[in-house]
Amino acid sequence: MAQRGVQCERTLPQIHATLQVAKLDPSELKPTVQCLSFSERFSSEDYCLMEVDETLCKHIESGQSLIIRGDMDEHAVLCSEDKTYDLKIADTSNMLLIIPDCKTPDQLGSESSSGHLIHCQIYGFAKSYWELKRTRPKLKKLKKLLMENQYEGPSSEKERNSTYSKYTKEDLMERIQASEQEIMQQLQQIHACRIEGYWRILEFEYEMKLLSHVTQLVDSESWSFSKIPLAICLQELEILEPREMIEHCLNCYGKRYTNEEEVFYAINEDEVCKSIALMLLRNAVKFNLSEFEEVWQQSVPEGMSTRLDQLKGIALVDRNSRPQVIFQLNVEDLPENIQERFNSLFSIRAKWTEEDIAPYIQGLCGEKQTIGTLLTKYARSSMQNGMKVFSSRRPI
Repeated sequence: MAQRGVQCERTLPQIHATLQVAKLDPSELKPTVQCLSFSERFSSEDYCLMEVDETLCKHIESGQSLIIRGDMDEHAVLCSEDKTYDLKIADTSNMLLIIPDCKTPDQLGSESSSGHLIHCQIYGFAKSYWELKRTRPKLKKLKKLLMENQYEGPSSEKERNSTYSKYTKEDLMERIQASEQEIMQQLQQIHACRIEGYWRILEFEYEMKLLSHVTQLVDSESWSFSKIPLAICLQELEILEPREMIEHCLNCYGKRYTNEEEVFYAINEDEVCKSIALMLLRNAVKFNLSEFEEVWQQSVPEGMSTRLDQLKGIALVDRNSRPQVIFQLNVEDLPENIQERFNSLFSIRAKWTEEDIAPYIQGLCGEKQTIGTLLTKYARSSMQNGMKVFSSRRPI
């Protein structure tokens, strides 16, 4: 039994007497005895316990920090430098005592002689603890914030009201429930650009204008799309747009490399074709598929080839309509919550093949989940014309 204060510390004779009353054989116990007493600084309110895995434990022990993020209307998450965890309170029927100096059996050693006494103090207790579970970062809010003040080019910027929202990396890390690394990766994925210290997203027409300048220059100079010289490209196009914007466009649509101390870019054909498809689909509710494929191929730079698989996650083909049609359906516009995502998808189409639905749920998979796991849990499978299809488990 724990005693209050150091003045009540037990002695070895008292411990032996207690064992005798309890009819316990000292030889069957560990030779080291740990006596507990309440510290004068004991508190039941100053401590909060958190269960961490080995990776996070080493992260903390190395001096790195963990940050809790979430606005008042959001469920709190905990972030390391590169991972995001859900924070949930786990109740326990046992009282958890906080005893910093207490040792576990494997830490006590193997002393053969009895009579070793250790006094430990209890600093607090808890009836619950924070349980961590790896979760997907909540990044949809990131694009929403940046869309408030899109960058339309230097000429439009001069006319803009200075009250428009602008966000530094630190601002975004305060608002977004994701780790720093996950936020930076998402900024790159949505083609965000750092302008005068603030992260901005380019207005789509302006981004396509930059891309058009680059592809037209490649065509006029008869360059290969796999070897665009950065220095010459900037020199030729700086009269049209700022050099940093041209280089940003090359970073968005190409891969940078060095050859004989000169910097080149290799353009990603799929990314260019995808953006041009988005430009064509933006203002059309539905587009005749055969007409779209023809116009799309004519719109991409000469030498590039369009394929429907380049549009996974941004457009959907309705093969049951006559004639077949295609329309924009961007995965970025769908809800982040798993059940809400499935509800939204099944409201758009009652039955999906795995091939069609996969791009829209791939990003929902957890660490040990697969697309098949998600479909088993959130959808009902059936056969239609000899093909497996998935429909909602609940009425839409």
